[in-house]
Amino acid sequence: MEVKPTEETYRSYLFFWSGQLSSLFGSTVINFVLLWWITIVTNSPVIISLGFFLNFLPLVIFQPIAGVCADRFSKKKIIFIADSFQAGLTFILVLSFMMNFYSVGLVIIMNGLRGIGQAFHQPTVNSVIPSMVPEDKLSRINGINFLFAGMIQIVGSVTAGILWSIFGAQNISLMLSIDVITYFIMLIPLAIITIPSMREVSIENPTSFADDFREGISIVMKIPGLIILIVFCMFLNFLITPVNTLLSYFIHNIHGGDSTIYAVLGAIVNGGMIVGALFASIKKKWNNKARWLFVGTAAALVNMIFFSIAPTGVFLWIMIGGFMFALFMPLINTLYMTILQTAVPNDKYGRIVSIDSALSSIISPIGILISGPLGAFFGVANLFIYCAILGIILTAIIWFFTGIKHVNYDSKVMLSEEENLVEKKEMDDLILETRKEEEKVVL
Repeated sequence: MEVKPTEETYRSYLFFWSGQLSSLFGSTVINFVLLWWITIVTNSPVIISLGFFLNFLPLVIFQPIAGVCADRFSKKKIIFIADSFQAGLTFILVLSFMMNFYSVGLVIIMNGLRGIGQAFHQPTVNSVIPSMVPEDKLSRINGINFLFAGMIQIVGSVTAGILWSIFGAQNISLMLSIDVITYFIMLIPLAIITIPSMREVSIENPTSFADDFREGISIVMKIPGLIILIVFCMFLNFLITPVNTLLSYFIHNIHGGDSTIYAVLGAIVNGGMIVGALFASIKKKWNNKARWLFVGTAAALVNMIFFSIAPTGVFLWIMIGGFMFALFMPLINTLYMTILQTAVPNDKYGRIVSIDSALSSIISPIGILISGPLGAFFGVANLFIYCAILGIILTAIIWFFTGIKHVNYDSKVMLSEEENLVEKKEMDDLILETRKEEEKVVL
């Protein structure tokens, strides 16, 4: 039985969300500090990539389990345990640096273990949204989430950079302590609010994790076009991975830019994402969400080509293209998440998010690993262009040849109708079986 969100649960969610922004700020600071420390200590792209990979790997392994847990158990307890686990690992790093008992290997391993907590944290936090936010506010709250997440990440990165310039590597434990402080701030709203339980797990007929995960796959297959949409977004994520991975190389080695240019470009790109998120949050309702998602995708990929063909050293060109590319990403993300939230029943949403996240998480490390060799073979700028062209072709094929443009993602009625048909068939089978038994008794 689904619990309908109310204005009261919506206000509680906003309070809960404020604590999560605090946690995000701490995570942004620690991610910057640890990455920069590994960079200046090792000067090795291989070790840096290894650190990224080991931090990312737990997302692939544990997110499917995490989504099932989010649907079966208390979301509040899962968030508390996951965040406490991450804060505890950070505190161990703080102590190790204070006592000069640290190494690159220890930092990489501890940061990788933090990824386990993140794997459980993110799907659970996402699954809270449809259980506490009324359906008519979903698009807006998703846009606002994206907006504030972008702002917090900008502020967190700038704060970490300023702290590093003031305190330096010798006081890294002080900077890492910020993550522990923001953890305790996050606990305040988490302790006060009540997160609705979407379903009761029957003690008499318990279901296994495998059953819940298989049910998640079944739900994805039942909702018209959803599997196509999930796979499409997975490959879109794969095709833009080279930009995220090799942008610094693109600026420094191809265009001769320095760290200041790279920092300004990063700020402009984040600014584009904030403007896009602001636009997505202002528009209350999107009709024909799938159409706008595909239009936004095509526009983003065209701008990816635009900044990739910039003449050498023309950074204004690159910045305009980067801004426009980033502008459409929140729109794509907001519409995609809203489609999932409106098409999937709330009590089954957690496992769908975990399946979606797992697919994206599987393909992202592959994209990261092959971006370097492909960039060396084709040239980084050419690689960006080829990926964008492939993305545009994929977008056109799926939109024009799969029938997804005819699917209405504005309600959950599609799945409920499917379930009604299944229930009707099961009831008909039961009646038929009963009649057969009665005939046997008569004979």
